[in-house]
Amino acid sequence: MRSTQLRSIQSIVLALVVIGLIILALGGYLAPLTRVALGPLISAQTWLFTRYQAIQNVVNSPQDLIRLRQRNSELEVQVSDLQAEIIDLKQQLTETRILSALVDFARVHPENRYVAVSVIGRDPSPFAKYVIMNRGSDDGLRRGMPVVTAQGLVGRITAITAKAGRVQLITDPDSSVNVRLEGSEAQAVLRGSLTGELTLEMIPQSANVQAGDLVLTSGLGGNYPANLLVGQVTTVRGKETDLFKTAAVQPIVDFSNLEILLIIVNFQPIDIEPLIPSPAP
Repeated sequence: MRSTQLRSIQSIVLALVVIGLIILALGGYLAPLTRVALGPLISAQTWLFTRYQAIQNVVNSPQDLIRLRQRNSELEVQVSDLQAEIIDLKQQLTETRILSALVDFARVHPENRYVAVSVIGRDPSPFAKYVIMNRGSDDGLRRGMPVVTAQGLVGRITAITAKAGRVQLITDPDSSVNVRLEGSEAQAVLRGSLTGELTLEMIPQSANVQAGDLVLTSGLGGNYPANLLVGQVTTVRGKETDLFKTAAVQPIVDFSNLEILLIIVNFQPIDIEPLIPSPAP
């Protein structure tokens, strides 16, 4: 009986203590004690978590590095592909612009028939000025046919095979073109040089030639049709006592950037060499 009463008293006391602790906790009176009691436990838990995370990072780092390298390789391939597409699109745009200009040129000169060719080679020698084109006699092209761009005269075909041809530029040292000067209508001969500069020779002393005059083919000599634009006079040289004047010419064509050319296929060059009298001995 006594033990039963003792247990009852203990239970009541324990219940009162628990209730009191709950009341104190709800009132915030046990917060300092809780911090003191739980502080070491929280610190230990934090330390264990950081060590676990560090170990996990060490274990996963090689796999992450491999994935990053693979992703980097994939991105590099994508960048290379995009750069190639950009270059291809720029090239297509340039070719479209060139072809559009050539079409406009052909419309302005409907009296001629043209075949478009691409430049596939350039002169490696400093003493000759020519380019190689990707079409030949199989396409109806013949030696002597004039070559132009949308800007003006380029030269003429001097050698031909079945699939390719060589175009001598008007800047070649062996090139000579009979021209006229717009305005004064004076006749002259345009010659190339080793440096690629163009010079007008045999200009009559009486001709009123000025800087800015346009130079066009005259049609004389039988090598080129008339009225193809060649360039523009920059300077005039010569003394009054000289028999002829000379002049420097700025070509209208950019010979360093030839890509697509037009061959005038309905012009038949005429060889007049046999008709020129030989000089007296």
